[in-house]
Amino acid sequence: MLTSIVNAQRIGKERVIVPYSKFTSELAKLLQEEGLVAKSRVQNSPKKSLVIKLMYENGEPKIKRVKRVSKLGSRKYVTRQELPFTGNKPGILIISTSKGLMNHNKARKNKLGGELVGEIWSNN
Repeated sequence: MLTSIVNAQRIGKERVIVPYSKFTSELAKLLQEEGLVAKSRVQNSPKKSLVIKLMYENGEPKIKRVKRVSKLGSRKYVTRQELPFTGNKPGILIISTSKGLMNHNKARKNKLGGELVGEIWSNN
């Protein structure tokens, strides 16, 4: 899903359509809260899919780069003490916790660890 968003932004698309799942829906909601995508909605015809409206800043894509950390063959889990700091880098880490998907700052604030899903760098 993240790669689809980045590729669509590189060619200047207004929106991208990805297959629907609870995970992709939660991820789109998190990206919307972070101000990286404009909005998302579920489309029910003929298969359920997720339509994500992309955001640009001065003609430049909001999301610069993405990296999948935890993969099918090698899952990456972190405890709350092991949560990495991004310092002053303009980006977020996505953590899948027992309370749902959240960014690294929110996970640290709630004292939660979990699966380190990926990293997103933005133009902020």
